[in-house]
Amino acid sequence: MEKIFTFISNSLSDTENIAEKFAKAVEKNGAFVCLYGDIGAGKTAFTKLVAKHLDVKEKVTSPSFVIINEYLSGKLPVYHFDLYRLEKEGVKTIIDELIEYSRPGVLAMVEWAEFSDVELPFDRIEIRIEYLDETERKFDFYASGNIYKNILEGLKS
Repeated sequence: MEKIFTFISNSLSDTENIAEKFAKAVEKNGAFVCLYGDIGAGKTAFTKLVAKHLDVKEKVTSPSFVIINEYLSGKLPVYHFDLYRLEKEGVKTIIDELIEYSRPGVLAMVEWAEFSDVELPFDRIEIRIEYLDETERKFDFYASGNIYKNILEGLKS
């Protein structure tokens, strides 16, 4: 996994700007995205903003209790996973579904990816979000695979 860049957000507006760029970068081919960060870091908030800029009409909510929310009204299907309640053993039971959602043409956003103790067997983007203070967050963007590296390189500007 190669770190491509770091983005410091000083406000929700800053976060929305990077989410909008990210949405534009993935809207054609989709992506498989693993989101890491403590509770309150902004994983769901970032996902909501990306979905907004993909024209998702449904209300985007945390899938903590249902494991996956599907949003099919936007520019491409968005599948929002939350692995928190599954923990390590439970993730093994849905690895086939995660692989299924790693296909082109869909955006899979996976919160609490750190609960997967198995190496995900496909290329992906990893976004590590760190809570710095009430309004400030640090986003570290990583990629495996040339397609995702190119997507993230395009966000640096």
